[in-house]
Amino acid sequence: MTETRPSGPEFFDVRRVRLAEGAAPVLSPALEAARDREWERAVRANPALFDGLVVGCVGLRRVAPDTLFLRWAAVMYRHRALRRVPGAPVLPSLFVNTVQPTDEGRVFVARMSASTATPGRWQLPGGAVEPPAAGEVLDGASLGGQAARELVEEIGVEVEPAELRLWAATRGAHGSVGLTHLAPPRPEAELRERFAALVATERAEGRDPELDAIAFVRSPDELAGLAGPRVDYLEMVVRRCTAVARRPEA
Repeated sequence: MTETRPSGPEFFDVRRVRLAEGAAPVLSPALEAARDREWERAVRANPALFDGLVVGCVGLRRVAPDTLFLRWAAVMYRHRALRRVPGAPVLPSLFVNTVQPTDEGRVFVARMSASTATPGRWQLPGGAVEPPAAGEVLDGASLGGQAARELVEEIGVEVEPAELRLWAATRGAHGSVGLTHLAPPRPEAELRERFAALVATERAEGRDPELDAIAFVRSPDELAGLAGPRVDYLEMVVRRCTAVARRPEA
């Protein structure tokens, strides 16, 4: 049976995820050639593009009110170039991201730099899920570890994986699935300081930072005031997160 999904982004209020490995779509030689042509065109435009192994989402279903089951498969990052090939079977991407709130209830959002695959786009700190190393498994704990690593690499905030908790999942453009974690609140001044220090270090060492601007938003209206595109799930996440922050304690 073909899965029917809404035309817009989806928000799943879940706290647990179960994962199992599946198989990636098998491509014909013609589709492989078309993928490689599109990838080479993208690399000519942006030589900094990364082509390592990442995880795609083969299937998703809710198995309990607070639990999603995800089947995943490893593909090269260039697989995403199939989005520009008509009729190609594209495996939706799987990524982790993190809501980093401030002590005052604002949400940290950031803009992708010119050296990334989506320059100028506003989103939460995060990145593509990587497949497990030999002898390891992809599970909720390892996803939390990857989310924690992205916080260090992108905004300079160190947090233990155990301090992050799965807060929601989203499904947006191209069927891409995001597993959103929630970090402990921090002062806005500290977050600004850590990000500025990270950017300065990256540039001093001759590297372009993944993120080149940040903002702190309290509502979708403030999010809409940011110049430039933003990921389609971001408004839903900000709306839910700030609504929870404003909710009186029981």
